[in-house]
Amino acid sequence: MLEVGAKAPSFKLEDHLGHTIDSSKWLGKGHLMLLFYPLDFTPT
Repeated sequence: MLEVGAKAPSFKLEDHLGHTIDSSKWLGKGHLMLLFYPLDFTPT
């Protein structure tokens, strides 16, 4: 777990279209917010 105020580690992931997103591309270009919705695509 990261401490409050700590820098996030670099990561790569695929978006919903299959494109690879690299967090290091955004380094130093302002704020970056990540949102996680664990139940959005979970069958009920």
